[in-house]
Amino acid sequence: MVNVPEVVWIDESGRIVRPNDVTYGDDRYKSITHIDSDRHLAALRAWVKGEAKPFDAAKVRALQRPPSATDQLARAHFGLGQWLHEQGRTDAAARHFVRGGELAPHDFMIRRGSMPLRGIDPMGPEFRKMAQEWAAAGEQYYHPLEA
Repeated sequence: MVNVPEVVWIDESGRIVRPNDVTYGDDRYKSITHIDSDRHLAALRAWVKGEAKPFDAAKVRALQRPPSATDQLARAHFGLGQWLHEQGRTDAAARHFVRGGELAPHDFMIRRGSMPLRGIDPMGPEFRKMAQEWAAAGEQYYHPLEA
């Protein structure tokens, strides 16, 4: 998971049948994301009703991006930053939030998730600049799976 909202479909056996996907329950963010909620909702309804098969295990694995050692270190910095923030040690927390973002620049959960804790608007100019730089580097911020 690199941002919210992301959805994972899990079957009755606890098996992931559709890995993390960017979806919405309505179209309130369509003008920003260009993602139509109808496609996902139709696919979800078809799967729940048994009218469509979930992805097989091989496809699920192929679509997942397991965290690297560096990603895990970035997440550890983020977690430590959260703990330090809760302890009132905001300067120390900020250093760990920044370091986590440096280690995993593709991980918006770390980069954007720490913004409110650092007094930064997570929808403001700093976020928009970060998203533009990310896209300019060839990344796609929202990459939904096919329906």
